Amino acid sequence: MDELFNAKNFINAKHKNCNINYDRILQNMVKSWQEHGFRPKIMIHSCCAPCSTVVLEYLADVADVTIYFSNSNIHPKSEYDYRKQVQEDFIIQFNQRTNHTVQFLADEYNPKRFLEMAKGMEDEVEGGKRCHACYDMRLSRAAEKAKELDFDYFASALTLSPHKNSQIINDVGFNIETFLTVHYLPSDFKKNNGYRRSVDMCKEYDIYRQCYCGCVFAAKQQGVDLKAVNQHAREQLEKHRQNIPFYFIKQNDND
Repeated sequence: MDELFNAKNFINAKHKNCNINYDRILQNMVKSWQEHGFRPKIMIHSCCAPCSTVVLEYLADVADVTIYFSNSNIHPKSEYDYRKQVQEDFIIQFNQRTNHTVQFLADEYNPKRFLEMAKGMEDEVEGGKRCHACYDMRLSRAAEKAKELDFDYFASALTLSPHKNSQIINDVGFNIETFLTVHYLPSDFKKNNGYRRSVDMCKEYDIYRQCYCGCVFAAKQQGVDLKAVNQHAREQLEKHRQNIPFYFIKQNDND
């Protein structure tokens, strides 16, 4: 049954030294699972609710999915807490609407880990070495959790973003696979209008779409007003503590 688990078995010699269509690889793997009556357990690292939308729509029908929120790169903490809450609320709504049983787990928030990792790379452009190291940090956490809980795969929702290089993310995933001995599930969720579909799903579920990745260094480079971000996040979290659903808040704010 190992051919069902190992994505590398679906990557043949003709892919060597060229860009791989990881969306096609994933499609072929799903087809193989279904042909063999295999329903895998997948631990999916998610950076935010918007990026998890299409991922869940794609995989929840064919796998037992757990979303793992491991994002110590997000600053300030109020924004981290807000994004985590939005992620969890989306999963609840998704399960209610689709009758799926997607699970949610959150890693500890440890910004010190991120800052130590980013030391010396603070001035890197977004998409550069700092981002690659950040992918590795977060996907490694997901892989460790997948191995701990005996999942068949770990994966990432990061490949949905048009601002993220899926080839690099998948390379990072496969590198982690080699030393943690847990199977990586490759993807390129932005393919087949995946990103456009995610925007539509955010409207359908009234999901908050953030204006920056979360990293303090990228935010400063982009001129993001972090004081305004902090205030907005704190206000939304307070409303949530009053048991008012985010989608209700948004509807009334737009009246």
